[in-house]
Amino acid sequence: MNDRIDIIQDDITTLSVDAIVNAANSGLLGGGGVDGAIHRAAGPELLAACREIGGCPTGEVRVTPAFHLPAHYVFHAVGPIWQGGDAGEPGLLRACYRNALTEASNRQLSSVAFPAISCGVYGYPHQAASEIAFNEVHEWLAGHEFPHKVIFVLYNQLMADLYEQLLAGQFK
Repeated sequence: MNDRIDIIQDDITTLSVDAIVNAANSGLLGGGGVDGAIHRAAGPELLAACREIGGCPTGEVRVTPAFHLPAHYVFHAVGPIWQGGDAGEPGLLRACYRNALTEASNRQLSSVAFPAISCGVYGYPHQAASEIAFNEVHEWLAGHEFPHKVIFVLYNQLMADLYEQLLAGQFK
């Protein structure tokens, strides 16, 4: 299974993959962090496409073309805002990963790149979020042909190290 999961520290907007996942807000109108970077790199067409969609509930995913990005699609996944763990956050975060993987499978995409959903301004504890991400992706890949490759794209070395430790320890 390890050969289908990669971990890199990079700028998700520069990756030539079939789809990148955007850690979006429910309005899909851009924002800070990964969301803002994706909107800036994709160009104003992305914002126009997101306005047409009209928003997305937490835990769900909406799909747009990638416009000026090297990817083909942007999967806008709305992660939960951390409220202490008793407001359904784990299930909603799992749904983000599962729904994005379902979209990739339905389109028979080979590669999908994920950021650490909800780990920025949404405040999800990094250890818990990374375990959810790994478990969902691992379970998905065990039962599905698509996508062939899942790439976790982390924004700093501490996050990259955490994901590498999980990959080495749980998925040998």
